[in-house]
Amino acid sequence: MDTRTAPQVTATPTPRRTLIGMLGPAFVAAVAYVDPGNVAANITAGARYGYLLVWVLALANMMSVLIQYQSAKLGIVTGKSLPQLLGERMGDAGRFLFFAQAEVIAIATDLAELIGGAIALHLLFGLPLFIGGCIIGAVSTLLLRFQGGRTHRLFERIVIGLLLVITLGFMAGLLVDPPDPTAVAQGLLPRFTTTDSVLTATSMLGATVMPHAIYLHSTLVNDHYADGRIRPDTRTLLRGSKIDVLWALLLAGTVNLSLLVLAAHSLHGMAGTDSIEGAQQAITAALGPAVGMIFSIGLLASSLSSTSVGTYAGAEIMRGLLHLTPPMWACRIVTLVPGLAVLWFAPNPTQALVVGQVILSIGIPFAIIPLLRYTHDRTLMGEYADGPVKHAVFIAVTGLIIALNAALIFLTL
Repeated sequence: MDTRTAPQVTATPTPRRTLIGMLGPAFVAAVAYVDPGNVAANITAGARYGYLLVWVLALANMMSVLIQYQSAKLGIVTGKSLPQLLGERMGDAGRFLFFAQAEVIAIATDLAELIGGAIALHLLFGLPLFIGGCIIGAVSTLLLRFQGGRTHRLFERIVIGLLLVITLGFMAGLLVDPPDPTAVAQGLLPRFTTTDSVLTATSMLGATVMPHAIYLHSTLVNDHYADGRIRPDTRTLLRGSKIDVLWALLLAGTVNLSLLVLAAHSLHGMAGTDSIEGAQQAITAALGPAVGMIFSIGLLASSLSSTSVGTYAGAEIMRGLLHLTPPMWACRIVTLVPGLAVLWFAPNPTQALVVGQVILSIGIPFAIIPLLRYTHDRTLMGEYADGPVKHAVFIAVTGLIIALNAALIFLTL
């Protein structure tokens, strides 16, 4: 009887297992696309103009797929985040000024997310907005304790779980009162009716393309392997990132489209839908208290996830530009305090969302133009630098986004 030991064979991960292991970063970044600011913009658009602006969301989602993939690609190829690359190429004064505008953007972003969460807690439990804001701040800070290192994958799973709650919360109304598919399809025809519809469309685009998501995605693709797991080769990572971005933003785009279609079908012409609280009350009146409660739960999940991810982005911006690594709770306080001040002093905090949207519009070029330059830089990207056709498409998308956000600022003022 042969007693020799059989040779040990090391199991090689299958392509499917490899792909699953690469998914996650884009879903975390996608949370920025379904934050309370998007909720307000999309419901207002549907309630005012019906299906007229469906095409705007479709266009915005296609542009966001390109932008988020470019950010992921930059991080994968260079091993550095966009803020890190900016910090390496700027002088001290430039780094500080760039950080200052990015931090203002982070505060404006967190303002919308904090207000949305405070409103959700008020709708669910009748809590005062300031108390609700404090609770959102405390819970989101607790979530951030799992970010980084060996618990980073757990942080990703928590955020993705909240993203699924958001999806259910914001799509439940369509299951109760399904829209007409033909009417939705007609909304894909690009057109405007009034100057105000142009303003609404640009605000939707401004709420969709988020500067902090652009900064953060280039970090997420590298932090995904912070727990010491084997990192696939660059080409494999880029292929996996394409799928990750497509799936994540398809989900986020579907949620945003669902909000607009829900408002167009069930809330069209109803008064008071230009605020988050008014929209929830209109949904409750039109579709019943159960749907209204599910919507509020989705809004709460949206706030918790997006405010955590926003703070994560702010910390990476500080690390990359100022070469500082403060504790995450300190970064959370920096963006939290201004929002709590608005909830305490402002008679109608939701009006601050308009100001926040204008600030976000100002910040978009600072994120997207460096990304455009770096992904075309062959000395930085090597063989993975964008070719002439892709670079031309990216230039067109960048120009369109900047022009629309400039129009938003002009029309708002």
